[in-house]
Amino acid sequence: MILVIQRVQRATVRNLETGEERAIGPGLVVLVGFERGDTPAVFPKVVRKVYHLRVFEDEQGKLNRSLQDLGYEVLWVSNFTLAGSIDRGRRPDFFRAMPFDEASKRFEELLAEARRQGFPAVAGFYGAHMAVELVNDGPVTLVWHLPPEAGS
Repeated sequence: MILVIQRVQRATVRNLETGEERAIGPGLVVLVGFERGDTPAVFPKVVRKVYHLRVFEDEQGKLNRSLQDLGYEVLWVSNFTLAGSIDRGRRPDFFRAMPFDEASKRFEELLAEARRQGFPAVAGFYGAHMAVELVNDGPVTLVWHLPPEAGS
């Protein structure tokens, strides 16, 4: 599982096929890519980490505050291309990416885990062609790779 976590002032995701939009104010945009072998066993850890990650400044300008401290939101966006490799050739290889139907189920399970833990979870449109607009704050961007065995 690969996550790209970006601190934002605001963000919107739009389904380009239907025009439907979902948006958040200040918070985090989390792009999620599932790899073959990823299991839901790691989801409680992922959700706790994301919602408690101290990436917002306190009064002294130190990164000491979390989403939970400030009441901010997360916009979760599925992104299978995160599991792509550009090590060989010029065209990305998606061999490590989890198959579509399985990854769709995992994405829904991840959102359900966030809600189970009591956190609001705004989500993009799984499998749709989306436009994601965001205003980075900082910018603060983190990449977290949890190998498939991390869920075992």
